[in-house]
Amino acid sequence: MIALVLPGVYAPQEDTELLAGALSDEPLPPGARVLDVGTGSGALALEAARRGGRVTAVDVSWSAVWAARLNARLAGLPVRIRHGNLFEPVHGRTFDLILANPPYVPSPDGHHRPPRGAARAWDAGADGRLVVDRICREAPGLLRPGGVLLLVQSALSGPDLTVEQLRSAGLKAAVTRRRRIALGPVLRGRERWLRERGLLPAAEDKEELVVVRAELPV
Repeated sequence: MIALVLPGVYAPQEDTELLAGALSDEPLPPGARVLDVGTGSGALALEAARRGGRVTAVDVSWSAVWAARLNARLAGLPVRIRHGNLFEPVHGRTFDLILANPPYVPSPDGHHRPPRGAARAWDAGADGRLVVDRICREAPGLLRPGGVLLLVQSALSGPDLTVEQLRSAGLKAAVTRRRRIALGPVLRGRERWLRERGLLPAAEDKEELVVVRAELPV
């Protein structure tokens, strides 16, 4: 998918692959305006650029910004990569497609995201929705008529609520892809806490990832 992942930058994993599969299902006309928020190493932004999209990628981590810029350069693809918090660098712009692989892992550390470090790419408060909720609030205003949001998250962080919020904002929304994967190191380290909170059933030893697709009607 990509050539380079810098230390501290989220590497493409199963959630990236699941979202890339959803991206491949979307008709993307040449020149379509695409936004990849939380781009990490730039894998999804590069996939959209290969399809002929005019891609802007954003990440709050400078390490991620530099990794994505290097990968775009190595791939010879014209991706605009900006440093900033979610949608702030693209204020006032609209897009045909928004891709989002945000932090979505519930954290026992409460309602605050880590200020720095690798955990910032996955920790998202006690319910895993600190960033997802913000995307649900702000992304609809950045879509052109007929535009689509593709968001990947864990079933542990309430995809039904994501669908409900996006529908309340006037979008047609549904879960379109699912994949069950083995618990990774982060969830294994929180397994007891997750089970105590009822987020992970006692007999469950896998995590389900989902893609939520939301479209702004024409």
